[in-house]
Amino acid sequence: MRIRIVDAFTERPFAGNPAGVVLLDTDAFPDDGWLQRVASEVNLAETAFAHPLPEAAEADWALRWFTPVTEAPMCGHATLATTHVLKTTGAATGTVRFVTLSGVLSATADDGGSITLDFPTAALTALPASQQTAEVAGALGAEIVSAHHAGPHIDDLLIELADEKTVRDLAPDLAALKRISHRGVIATAAAEDPTRGYDFVSRMFAPAVGIDEDPVTGSAHTALAPYWSARFGRDELTGLQVSARTGLVRTVLRGDRTLLTGGAVTVIDGELLA
Repeated sequence: MRIRIVDAFTERPFAGNPAGVVLLDTDAFPDDGWLQRVASEVNLAETAFAHPLPEAAEADWALRWFTPVTEAPMCGHATLATTHVLKTTGAATGTVRFVTLSGVLSATADDGGSITLDFPTAALTALPASQQTAEVAGALGAEIVSAHHAGPHIDDLLIELADEKTVRDLAPDLAALKRISHRGVIATAAAEDPTRGYDFVSRMFAPAVGIDEDPVTGSAHTALAPYWSARFGRDELTGLQVSARTGLVRTVLRGDRTLLTGGAVTVIDGELLA
């Protein structure tokens, strides 16, 4: 079967967040152990597996995501990558609906090649100063401005830091972050200069699920969008994830749904032999 590597949330290769994409021609997923072994072999933040559903089903495709060590309940960049493959190969047209662990998610491509994902908005719960937030601050090596838990689908800690430079300069203690009992830690700050084309910056660390630093995290923006929209008083924002690869995520907040828009580029198209 074919396997592709797609860079998501970018318009150019070797940037954004790479994801493996495997389109299956079966009506069910293979054994979970095989899915996990393929994802471990690909060794990217996520590998997506999808198979078509019958016409009477509630969606068009079933979709699952795996990190190198575990199944993920939600993944934005691998969903965008999967949609890109479906569109560029002619396997799907118009809006594509996916059955996932996070419910039915949809994706729509525009004429320019950008893809918009329709995801559930994360619920944010403010966290008071506590031993846990002190541990996060120590692991990040930076003072926390505010801390929130984001759930239910992503189970991340959303941490605001003082400024963009602080986020960019982070060199966290990954072993300490791995001991924190959440999927990951999102570090964020307002953009130093919004005229550069983005409103806020972020970085995402998830060593507990096998991802030391995720290059561009679509699902994290389901928490970043409501957080910064409330701060700025605008429903439409652009986030820049300032990892080494970087990538832009355009967000539109619509109540309990968040729209995430970005581009994608296929960089490897090969054959899976095992």
